[in-house]
Amino acid sequence: MVNSTLEQKVFLALLVVVSLAFGWILLPFYGAVFWAVILAIIFAPLQRYLYRRLNQRRNLAALFTLLVCLLVAVLPVILTTGMLVQEGATLYKQIESGELDIGGWVASFRDLLPQSVQLQLQRFGFGDLESMRERLASGALEGSQFLATKAFSFGQGTFQFLISFFVMLYLLFFFIRDGRELVARIRKAIPLSDGQKRRLFNKFTRVVRATVKGNIVVAVTQGVLGGIIFAVLGISGALLWGVLMAFLSLLPAVGAGLIWTPVAIYFLMTGAIWQGVVLTFYGVLVIGLVDNILRPILVGKDTKMPDYVVLISTLGGLALFGLNGFVIGPLVAALFISTWGLFTSPEEPGVG
Repeated sequence: MVNSTLEQKVFLALLVVVSLAFGWILLPFYGAVFWAVILAIIFAPLQRYLYRRLNQRRNLAALFTLLVCLLVAVLPVILTTGMLVQEGATLYKQIESGELDIGGWVASFRDLLPQSVQLQLQRFGFGDLESMRERLASGALEGSQFLATKAFSFGQGTFQFLISFFVMLYLLFFFIRDGRELVARIRKAIPLSDGQKRRLFNKFTRVVRATVKGNIVVAVTQGVLGGIIFAVLGISGALLWGVLMAFLSLLPAVGAGLIWTPVAIYFLMTGAIWQGVVLTFYGVLVIGLVDNILRPILVGKDTKMPDYVVLISTLGGLALFGLNGFVIGPLVAALFISTWGLFTSPEEPGVG
């Protein structure tokens, strides 16, 4: 009995060490592995459909699914990134040459403020608008310089990017083709009851699909709508502002309004009344309506998490994992809630 217990402990220790070592080896390509898993989960229904229509030919169904994934999810991201870097380089040149005067905007806005507001700003330590002007101009220059630098340094990291991209596509093909078998093996290895494992896997799958599909649909829609109205109103860098609105829309409760609201206020303060009114109504009734209608349908309905949990987990995920964190954060939060739900009601039927 003692030897049996000792062997079990040694085996579990070996299992932990080997698993950690394998994870350490995969760490340089964790982003490629992560997105291969996420995309395989999202496109699994399409693979099952094609598998039935193609007379159960697994390789052919996986290949067609992979091609659809490339056209729908991967290529648009690559094209948008290239256009964004190019626009950042253009913006940097405009700021450096003085064609785009960020500091002048701040100065003109200061002159439009009532005297009482300026006094209140001075009382709270914000009276030195000249230094604020310099900081904003410097920040805008540094931000656009960063994007412009990416345009020239991209070639240096092309080889690493291509390797990661190939690894993701290679893994994605096999995850799509053999996903059911892999999930069955993982479920068999987890020491929980069948009902608990079913609930956890159902929750995991639904959260991934809802978070990625829902947030991306909301982000892309708001970014496109915001970029269109900025281009119509003649605001320079419409693509850049649209991408920023898309990223910020990943944060519930704040979202794209952090971009279009200050611009609308600036229009109204500088006498561009019709532009300010149009942007305000468009932002509230069109951009804001997308968030209020689509997000609860695509995200909240499936994740069943409060907005404040989605917000704080998204921010924490972005802070720790970068862009990947907008999926990792809500996913960890949802699994945390689901796991504690299993602990407090372990006998509840596994309907997920």
